[in-house]
Amino acid sequence: MPTTLQDQLVVAISSRALFDFEEENRLFEAGDAHAYMQLQLDRLHRPAAPGVAFSLVRKLLAFNDGGAKRVEVVMLSRNDPVSGMRVFRSAQAHGLTQIQRGVFTQGRDPFHYLRPLGAHLFLSANGADVAQALALGHPAAQVATQAARASDAHPHEVRIAFDGDAVLFSDEAERVFQSGGLDAFQSHEVEKADLPLPPGPFQPFLTALHRLQQAGGERMRIRTALVTARSAPANERPIRTLMHWGVTVDEALFLGGLPKGEFLREFQPDFFFDDQTGHIEHAARHVPSGHVAAGVTNMATATETSRPPARSKRA
Repeated sequence: MPTTLQDQLVVAISSRALFDFEEENRLFEAGDAHAYMQLQLDRLHRPAAPGVAFSLVRKLLAFNDGGAKRVEVVMLSRNDPVSGMRVFRSAQAHGLTQIQRGVFTQGRDPFHYLRPLGAHLFLSANGADVAQALALGHPAAQVATQAARASDAHPHEVRIAFDGDAVLFSDEAERVFQSGGLDAFQSHEVEKADLPLPPGPFQPFLTALHRLQQAGGERMRIRTALVTARSAPANERPIRTLMHWGVTVDEALFLGGLPKGEFLREFQPDFFFDDQTGHIEHAARHVPSGHVAAGVTNMATATETSRPPARSKRA
């Protein structure tokens, strides 16, 4: 039988999302690709420090410890193959011995390989690659490389927090808000409370996590949270949508426009996903975070920037 990744949760991740390659990357961004490659080669025997998404990956791979192969993590990087050697050696040094597959494109677009991988999630520090992946229908987020690292307080729980509109759900409600304001948004959501929201870019990833949770054992668990600035009465439609999908979240925070960062600090996620850069910048002070460049908010940056904070219905 041919090798297959079917029935596994597949995470594709770039080297800068998994490891701290920021010092090396400054050479690359300065236009000296040769010096970058040489530095990676010179440091071949020096493991890179863990990056923002390291905790998430390490904990997800722990679902395989019982023997069954439930999670596959694949390196998908614009790095050159020589630098890829250091990536794999760093993974080995940090105990991520299950990471054995990788695609290194030496500066070319890597996102085309997400389809044959069947990836449920793509994490990258490259915003253009993330945008292209989302356009192709893959759940993807740009890792905030400056973000705080995950807490060690929950070694047997993978904790993931999601924004709602334009992340788990479509941007339908956000479009109403931007065109008609808060009152129109609230009226729209009350009127359609029993009608499920269309799925957003991260609905497939949430569904895959739900399957993993059901298949998991006692050693590792998944705890999810919906963290949104929606408030009552607009709280019902998201919950009813999740019920319609047959999935659940463990916590739901309806913050009514309050900043998310301090609440996320208390939840202590291994990763948080949101579609608005301003909210990611705030959250990243407290927890690992990634920007989902989807929905109308990312098509109208000027409108988002000029919006009075008091009118914000979600974050």
